[in-house]
Amino acid sequence: MNDKIVFFDIDGTLLDHDKKIPASTKEAVRKLQESGIHVAIATGRAPFMFEDVRKELNIHNYVSFNGQYVVFEEEEIYKNPLQPHLLQHFTDFAAETNIPLVYLDEKEMTATVENHLFITESMGSLHMSHPPLKPDFYKDRDIYQALLFCEAGKEEQFIHEYPDFHFIRWHNYSMDIIPKGGSKANGIEKFIERLGFKHDQVYAFGDGLNDMEMIQTVGTGIVMGNGHEDLKKLGKYVTKDVADDGILHGLQWAKLL
Repeated sequence: MNDKIVFFDIDGTLLDHDKKIPASTKEAVRKLQESGIHVAIATGRAPFMFEDVRKELNIHNYVSFNGQYVVFEEEEIYKNPLQPHLLQHFTDFAAETNIPLVYLDEKEMTATVENHLFITESMGSLHMSHPPLKPDFYKDRDIYQALLFCEAGKEEQFIHEYPDFHFIRWHNYSMDIIPKGGSKANGIEKFIERLGFKHDQVYAFGDGLNDMEMIQTVGTGIVMGNGHEDLKKLGKYVTKDVADDGILHGLQWAKLL
């Protein structure tokens, strides 16, 4: 096995603007695997939300929930759920202020309200439907990530009251909630420890604000041409757009292919 590992974000990185994997990306990932390079996914999504991507690309390693649930060769190697008492407090606050929530564990997700426009719009951008109603889902189970739904800017009035949470906006109507200090970078560190790699043996591709820590932590951070402008400032290289063979181009630049 080669002494390198490459992490790929999903949305806007492995998946193009139509939520499909470009043919050049499929071929590039296959060639990486054939050469013995470890391939992994690093995403804000829950495992059940990208099972189809893993199957299509034959990938068995992943950092999910922005670093809170990590799997190496189908084995759980790290779990960092939200603390129950903190989640309970925030749930009570959300109910009092009419903020819809979605709870996620590694197998499913549920919502605190039915048929909410913000949830429908946000989940629709991922080509997913509104989660079923089950407001007590967070009780007696590990919740690795919650989603809150409010318009951009409206969160400024309350997020400072919850310093033990890390809030990451990913849609005009939605934000991720993960434990303070949580990031894809933390999950990647678990891989590095497990494989005994050095940081300069680790590569990552990303496009969004939740990729900032990851791009800065790995030895070689590559940002997609369609990536956020703030992220582009942090990468070692800015490749082409995801729809313009960006993954293939970036791997060739890094001399991995």
